[in-house]
Amino acid sequence: MTASVPKIARGSAASRGHRLRAALAATLLCVVMAGCTGETFQKGYILPPGALEQIQIGASQDQVLIVMGTPSTVATLNGEVFYYISQRSERKVAFMNQTVVDQRVIAIYFDKNRQVTRLANYGLKDGRIFDFISRTTPTSGQEISYLQPLFKLLSPN
Repeated sequence: MTASVPKIARGSAASRGHRLRAALAATLLCVVMAGCTGETFQKGYILPPGALEQIQIGASQDQVLIVMGTPSTVATLNGEVFYYISQRSERKVAFMNQTVVDQRVIAIYFDKNRQVTRLANYGLKDGRIFDFISRTTPTSGQEISYLQPLFKLLSPN
């Protein structure tokens, strides 16, 4: 006497295997497609939310360091200036070149007594350096000649 397995049981096991393979293939396809989605890259200083609002004209240099942290670079132009430099770029599809979306240089100016005299949030607007706090384009001089190399340093070219 030989025991035989009904055909219905064998058919449903094959059907389950086929469904399992199809689910694995769909999962693998989703993982591969997820790798092709865009990415955002942040380089340099990340501004904490509300940090600039905490810096008042007349604040001490120590207060600025507590709120903002260590600057990216420091300059001495008729006093001292802290520069916080950042860049945000995106890549729409994996393996493509990055495109710069935003570049910022936050400049905090101090007088000889190490007190804040001015804040500036420089970025690029229409290809020109622009102060987003005062809504002006700075005039040429020492400040611009110092900021332009910083922006060129950040650009991916």
